[in-house]
Amino acid sequence: MIKFSLAAMFIGEEILSMVQQTGIVAKIVLLILFIFSLISWSIILSKWSSLKRAKTQSGRFLRAFRRAGRLQDVAAIADQFKPSPLVPVFESAYDEYRRQGDGNVPAVQRAAQIASSEELSRLERKLPLLATTGAVTPFIGLFGTVWGIIDAFHGLGDAGAATLRAVAPGISEALITTAAGLFAAIPAVIAYNQFTHSMREFGARMDDFSLEILNLIERTTGIPTGVR
Repeated sequence: MIKFSLAAMFIGEEILSMVQQTGIVAKIVLLILFIFSLISWSIILSKWSSLKRAKTQSGRFLRAFRRAGRLQDVAAIADQFKPSPLVPVFESAYDEYRRQGDGNVPAVQRAAQIASSEELSRLERKLPLLATTGAVTPFIGLFGTVWGIIDAFHGLGDAGAATLRAVAPGISEALITTAAGLFAAIPAVIAYNQFTHSMREFGARMDDFSLEILNLIERTTGIPTGVR
């Protein structure tokens, strides 16, 4: 453990030294990549936490819903499971059901579908920023590398020493921007794909839950819903 910590400190010092030796363009590129990485990690952590709560509360709310015998019973306890996206779907359908009063089931179904779409849009908020980070940051890092290599060869031409020893330090410093771009992009891409998969799961769950609401209406009121 101590050896690992010492190795990490040594690597960190080496990277810091390389960053300090880079030119102004590379420093600007690294600053931009750092901002992208900071934003993406804040989105990743907050989205992971919110989706975890939503998944847990959705499971609990679904179990409570299936145990309930009437819509009124579900409405009385729905606020306890508020982080779940299923709760707004139920509340929208239930409010429409009470407003109609004449068994207008298609209106209830439409209300549930609209609420599902709104909740899915809410859950997907800020995900495009992750996609943008994953797509753009490698090219920003590559730009910094290309600029650094050009600068290194320009310096080599001025020095007149056409040796690998003369150009290697400049190239190695330039490549750090590519590494930084990948460091920002890879977590963002992985998180975006995982969150997108979770969105599809939530969308399917909300669609199925809308049908369960209609089934409960049919069981408690005897009004045919046409859902089989």
